[in-house]
Amino acid sequence: MDWQPDEQGLQQVLQLLKDSQSPNTATQRIVQDKLKQLNQFPDFNNYLIFVLTRLKSEDEPTRSLSGLILKNNVKAHYQSFPPPVADFIKQECLNNIGDASSLIRATIGILITTIASKGELQMWPELLPQLCNLLNSEDYNTCEGAFGALQKICEDSSELLDSDALNRPLNIMIPKFLQFFKHCSPKIRSHAIACVNQFIMDRAQALMDNIDTFIEHLFALAVDDDPEVRKNVCRALVMLLEVRIDRLIPHMHSIIQYMLQRTQDHDENVALEACEFWLTLAEQPICKEVLASHLVQLIPILVNGMKYSEIDIILLKGDVEEDEAVPDSEQDIKPRFHKSRTVTLPHEAERPDGSEDAEDDDDDDALSDWNLRKCSAAALDVLANVFREELLPHLLPLLKGLLFHPEWVVKESGILVLGAIAEGCMQGMVPYLPELIPHLIQCLSDKKALVRSIACWTLSRYAHWVVSQPPDMHLKPLMTELLKRILDGNKRVQEAACSAFATLEEEACTELVPYLSYILDTLVFAFGKYQHKNLLILYDAIGTLADSVGHHLNQPEYIQKLMPPLIQKWNELKDEDKDLFPLLECLSSVATALQSGFLPYCEPVYQRCVTLVQKTLAQAMMYTQHPEQYEAPDKDFMIVALDLLSGLAEGLGVHVEQLVARSNIMTLLFQCMQDSMPEVRQSSFALLGDLTKACFIHVKPCIAEFMPILGTNLNPEFISVCNNATWAIGEICMQMGAEMQPYVQMVLNNLVEIINRPNTPKTLLENTAITIGRLGYVCPQEVAPMLQQFIRPWCTSLRNIRDNEEKDSAFRGICMMIGVNPGGVVQDFIFFCDAVASWVSPKDDLRDMFYKILHGFKDQVGEENWQQFSEQFPPLLKERLAAFYGV
Repeated sequence: MDWQPDEQGLQQVLQLLKDSQSPNTATQRIVQDKLKQLNQFPDFNNYLIFVLTRLKSEDEPTRSLSGLILKNNVKAHYQSFPPPVADFIKQECLNNIGDASSLIRATIGILITTIASKGELQMWPELLPQLCNLLNSEDYNTCEGAFGALQKICEDSSELLDSDALNRPLNIMIPKFLQFFKHCSPKIRSHAIACVNQFIMDRAQALMDNIDTFIEHLFALAVDDDPEVRKNVCRALVMLLEVRIDRLIPHMHSIIQYMLQRTQDHDENVALEACEFWLTLAEQPICKEVLASHLVQLIPILVNGMKYSEIDIILLKGDVEEDEAVPDSEQDIKPRFHKSRTVTLPHEAERPDGSEDAEDDDDDDALSDWNLRKCSAAALDVLANVFREELLPHLLPLLKGLLFHPEWVVKESGILVLGAIAEGCMQGMVPYLPELIPHLIQCLSDKKALVRSIACWTLSRYAHWVVSQPPDMHLKPLMTELLKRILDGNKRVQEAACSAFATLEEEACTELVPYLSYILDTLVFAFGKYQHKNLLILYDAIGTLADSVGHHLNQPEYIQKLMPPLIQKWNELKDEDKDLFPLLECLSSVATALQSGFLPYCEPVYQRCVTLVQKTLAQAMMYTQHPEQYEAPDKDFMIVALDLLSGLAEGLGVHVEQLVARSNIMTLLFQCMQDSMPEVRQSSFALLGDLTKACFIHVKPCIAEFMPILGTNLNPEFISVCNNATWAIGEICMQMGAEMQPYVQMVLNNLVEIINRPNTPKTLLENTAITIGRLGYVCPQEVAPMLQQFIRPWCTSLRNIRDNEEKDSAFRGICMMIGVNPGGVVQDFIFFCDAVASWVSPKDDLRDMFYKILHGFKDQVGEENWQQFSEQFPPLLKERLAAFYGV
């Protein structure tokens, strides 16, 4: 039976659809209420589908809107549709997928996919066969409508389509789609490729069986007139490069030639898809071999793609030079993520590798949409890392023309090129830098804001080299100019300068100490000048400064400059304002650097952190008990507060004791350590370790409750939680001494298991080794029997750590354990020798311990065996042991 609407009901629904297109908010509210009422009647959905598919006399926007409201109903409560209603909707969709209007076809396609994605692909077995059947229709609209729906289903359910649950419909669908690559309509050709493309990355079996036909058909479409088809061909080739490079290699030369043309396609979307090819190719081992002979063509194309397009410049307001007084719109501000504290140890020859600043793009935030400029720059960056100096002969001749070009857009792109190759071509660029850096510093005062901002970024990419030269050569002029840019009248330049300055701080560290007064004047002045978004970046620059110069900041004149504006912001912000995050992080660095200098400010800061933790815990509790009445809290407030408390404990040391005494932080910490969220536990254990070092008298009464929790968190599934728990246990050992004995068994087995696990990250291995050593130092009788189970990985993980307190206590522990159980080290003695040799200058009594063990071993095995044994030593180890310990 065919459902028919009631005429009066139909008019009511149509009126509602008309009203809902009204811009008036009051009308909108009435419409929403009315929709709620009508949704009580199941056959309301029949009216909606009827308007969409049958009322051809109505205007298209009204019909389409009816379909979109129906789609939302399907999303929300399709399960409760009576079967006749659901059947009527499905049948109408399939009967009208070929509607004359492309808008209505697309709306029906969306509706079909929404029903299918509600787990209905299994419950609607005739859907796929019917859609595939409709592809054969002589009527263009039917074929196009069916393809549109199929493309959406392939996007939404690609995994399900390649599963046994549906009897692998792809076996029929893929060959079917391939037939349409040669269709006379570009729209249909484009749909067909887009459908197949959904299955490349998952290596669907049906596609792999037809891979050669697919590639052949793609090549046949290479010169298609339609940009959408060319775009899909490029996309397919980029994905095939990742998953089936073996099939492309025989054709690689012609594919590269094709992609060189497409990267210059006059349709920017095609050019962008093609440009991705170079990014993907750079990751393949064969890149160098297949691309070397094409660099001469490729490099100029990429460089050309790095110019701002006219649209970019309009979007970036490239003609607006002064906008510092214009308030930021809130959607411009990206959410910031707090990186929780992880405790690490200092290494030999430490140099920041910069791997954490992965967001090194030429910050076009407003344009954070990926575009040809960004893609070309990224491709040049990765290729510079593949080809290194070999890239420069193709680039340097171009660069001269760009960097001194009278047109600012061209000059700007040249500066971007210099920045993009900084990492890969650094060695080869060194001879040119003495000339280039002063030129770039000059560009910092260019009259175009976009040139000034890119010059900031590019200079930051060469900061490492700048700092390696005598300071008066480049560091001083660069710093002077960057600080002026921090006070630029243009917000984009302020942002770029602040970020670049933070990078310079990380590289220069204490080289900045002579200029601190001048730097602080500038940063503090910026406080009064900046709008919202850049203020957050300014906090970061101040925090990084504190991290970089450390205790040198602890001078009364510096503290008087820096603290008042920070505390003023601190007082202005509400407890629920997310701007507290970057400010708390910044204060945490400042507190650690200022140490006792922070004392006058610590009380209110400490109190507020405790309040933030308490509030968050209380809110979490309310939410757990009454989820319908309360919101879940944002636990980041608690995490950042715990981390700042850690900073205070570390900076103030013993002075934090009176603050802890007057608060309930230990009780709160007990709750935080058991939180369900790993990041909360991670920060709790860092704080526990810092409080253990600073004021153990408040931690000690809680040890019996805390230790079992620490033991359960020695779970390497959560690396950072496990790492911080391990470190805290080690710090507790050092304070407890022999009283640690009752707790050894709670933690020892987990620690030994972690140190023996394959693929455990280095930081966790090192902290685990230190803690095992410390446990053995305070309770050698309990730990020594297990010596043989951990001595080898213990030695290998500590050989690269710099001499320090932690390493000292851990090695004392190992020596004491060897004293209790010498047999435990015999098989791996060479590793022990190597670890001992890693010390540069152990304290005298520790050196004596090493001496006794080495000579004891040598005496026990006898001269001849020792000779044979020490023959296995690498020459350097042999020399060091002979020189330091006379063995």
